[in-house]
Amino acid sequence: MTATSSEAETLPLFRQVMLLVSLSLGTLIFGMAMTVVNVILPQIQGALSATQDQVAWVVTFHIIAVAIATPLTGWIAGKIGRRRFMTTSIAGFTVSTVLCGASDSLPELVMWRFAQGLLGAPMFPLVQAILLDVFPRRQHAFVVTSWGLVAVWGSVIGAVFGGHIGEAIGWRWAFYLIAPIGILAWFGCNFFLSEAWRGRTQHLDWVGFLSLVVAIGSFQLMLDRGLRLDWFESPEIIIEAAIASLAFYIFLVHSLTAPHPFLNLRLLLNRNYSIGLMFGFLFGTLFITPMVLFPPLLQDLRDFPESIIGTLLSARGLGNWLSFAVVVPLTKFSPRLAVGVGFACHVIAGVGMAHLDMNLTLWDVFWTNFIQGFALGIIYVPVTVIAFSSLSSRDFAEGAAVFHMLRNVGSSIFISISVTLVVTSTTTNYAGLTEFATLLNELFRYPGLAGMWNVEGRADLINLSAEMQRQAAMIGYINAFYLYTLTACLAFPLLLFVKTDGDANRRH
Repeated sequence: MTATSSEAETLPLFRQVMLLVSLSLGTLIFGMAMTVVNVILPQIQGALSATQDQVAWVVTFHIIAVAIATPLTGWIAGKIGRRRFMTTSIAGFTVSTVLCGASDSLPELVMWRFAQGLLGAPMFPLVQAILLDVFPRRQHAFVVTSWGLVAVWGSVIGAVFGGHIGEAIGWRWAFYLIAPIGILAWFGCNFFLSEAWRGRTQHLDWVGFLSLVVAIGSFQLMLDRGLRLDWFESPEIIIEAAIASLAFYIFLVHSLTAPHPFLNLRLLLNRNYSIGLMFGFLFGTLFITPMVLFPPLLQDLRDFPESIIGTLLSARGLGNWLSFAVVVPLTKFSPRLAVGVGFACHVIAGVGMAHLDMNLTLWDVFWTNFIQGFALGIIYVPVTVIAFSSLSSRDFAEGAAVFHMLRNVGSSIFISISVTLVVTSTTTNYAGLTEFATLLNELFRYPGLAGMWNVEGRADLINLSAEMQRQAAMIGYINAFYLYTLTACLAFPLLLFVKTDGDANRRH
């Protein structure tokens, strides 16, 4: 989508400004919905009688929906036009957000969160394309930067908004109160966005698309349900694994033999692009997982209110915003160095999180989240530069579709793995700790512990069991944070295989 001089130059200034505001509001509500739910997950878990691994579906199925719908953006826009597509997307997203708040069961909430992801996924790529098409080229830097800042602040506002609203009037209103912003965005796009551009309608490879959707959906369902059903002891898990494997096999064979596949896998022969995809996948794994783990940790183990949790998690957005000041010059100097710095920041944050204990402070949570946000902002731009540095322009659309899909799939998979690790570690460590709660344990005879714990009374045993449960859960979270740190370390060997023009020019 390139700017046509006729529309870009003749569009009145007022209409340009209102269009920028309306489109930015659309991406704002999508960003808010991504983070608002993380803060209120513990409240949703209690209200809908869900376990920790079950309530994570509210996040993972939303991300999977985004991964599925994003590659379809260009094709749908070409079919129905950008104005109709944008207004439909905003309207559908707003309605599904309200229905999320009205959900009375976990399956219902997961369904509407999935719909929210499907309908909201096109907003980011579509808004970016519209801005570049509508505004003159000389204004692109300012317009895209302004829109990007609003998108980043969506995650900040969402965390703070969800925490305060959830604590004050309940988790449902955290969804309901997003709707008025969506209505404003819909009216703005409906009035100020023209239908001058319709795009090229290309053939959609339905076999490739549907086989990929089935493969991703079945695999994610297997991960989310595996712990509860004892993995491959369950026929359901075996069936889901078989369906995922068969669908992925069909996708691979079809993509390699079809003349116009849904995703051109031959792009993987490009070394920098393949390495960029690996970086993108790792970026996705580290993107949202801490925001899913911290709220239950802080609320269940430390009794922090939602308002404080939301404020602490908003530090990620502040770090991300600060990274804008250094990412461009650092990427120009060396994309490889920029990626290394970003993942090093993730390692620092991961080590900090892995050393948390039951005595953690507000500052411990704030600075680790701030470093995470800074790392995310540092990584994204140079990884994009590396991935697309040696692709031809005609492959950008397909390359971007695969890149963003893998990033979202990485987020969803790693959330499931991390939550599973927390639950299993908690169970295992609780069983180990209870072995020490006996009358034969000499520790209970020490003067310092004699008055604190008593294993003879029923009430004392209940209190001791609850404390062991808290300590076991803390160990589970620490194990998940160690996994986060090790995953970030996987990026460093990949840096050795990256070749960039910036590095080459600097050597000469």
